[in-house]
Amino acid sequence: MARTPGQAARRDPDWEGVRLHVVSGKGGTGKTTVAAALALALAAEGHRTLLIEVEGRQGIAELFGIAALPYEERRIASVTPAQLGLPAQDGSANGGGEVHALAIDTEQALLEYLDMFYKLGRAGKALQKVGFVDFATTIAPGVRDVLLTGKACEAARRKGPDGRRRYDAVVMDAPPTGRITRFLNVNSEVAGLARIGPIHSQAQAVMRVLKSAETAVHLVTLLEEMPVQETVDGFAELREAGLPVGGVLVNMVRPPVLDAAAVAAVDGDHREEVALALGEAGLGGRSRKPETVRAAVEPLIDPLLEQAREHAERVELERARRADLQQLKLPTYELPLLGEGVDLGGLYRLAGELKRQGAA
Repeated sequence: MARTPGQAARRDPDWEGVRLHVVSGKGGTGKTTVAAALALALAAEGHRTLLIEVEGRQGIAELFGIAALPYEERRIASVTPAQLGLPAQDGSANGGGEVHALAIDTEQALLEYLDMFYKLGRAGKALQKVGFVDFATTIAPGVRDVLLTGKACEAARRKGPDGRRRYDAVVMDAPPTGRITRFLNVNSEVAGLARIGPIHSQAQAVMRVLKSAETAVHLVTLLEEMPVQETVDGFAELREAGLPVGGVLVNMVRPPVLDAAAVAAVDGDHREEVALALGEAGLGGRSRKPETVRAAVEPLIDPLLEQAREHAERVELERARRADLQQLKLPTYELPLLGEGVDLGGLYRLAGELKRQGAA
């Protein structure tokens, strides 16, 4: 059942035990924004989360209004329940939590990997100079995906000197839905490249994390035909590959303008009712003469009725798309369309919605 924006009651989180949240979605659905909001929501009660970007677009830096992220983990935000418009839970940390971020650089990740497993040291820098890194990741894209997913899985399992996990949760802003299954299913990608050795072992270790109960793959969508169909197909592919499916994150949900009765009645002849309502609202000018008022409001009637019909049509289409998503029988969350765009304040508002609806 969908959780809708603005519901007052706060739900218990749906993803207890999940440490790696993979967020994907069709291009244009706002998956980077939703991933960032989820990272904030997961951090709100004294937790530390890591938000990872793998596509090199620096979308995280743009959202948080900071300089481009280097290839290192750094704190980009702090967050408390109060900042999300929520009361603190009993026992939660008073100081709130932190969001750290990492923009993975494929070239640096491969050099790091080569040094870790093959002890190349300075030789790795030489490979970089002659273009080996670009060559390797171009002819063997599976290796690139092993590096990207491997970094996220390592962060999700990393422990500090005290034996506790370094991060309570890791959120990966992953590639679009059309290639998310292949991206995550790295074991099959590298099977033809290396059946033994460090690369094969790394792929196996990554798959153990990705197919465990500590991982959930969430898909972001809009209430439109193509994004919903791609979401339905995406979850089917994830299930077929044995990857753990998460929730449906419906973004940019527009509030209803007309109530159900008005939507149902929009196809009728309501010119006289609309004219009367416009006149009573004072849009007919100062005159009290009916014919003068009618002449003044007449140009407004047809545009208003047309807008009402368009709105009713959109409502019906969105209702059909919600029905399609309900067939997935997965936790579904709805985030409102922010008419002013998503600035930092809007990002915290979306995080509050996710927290309120139980996504974090």
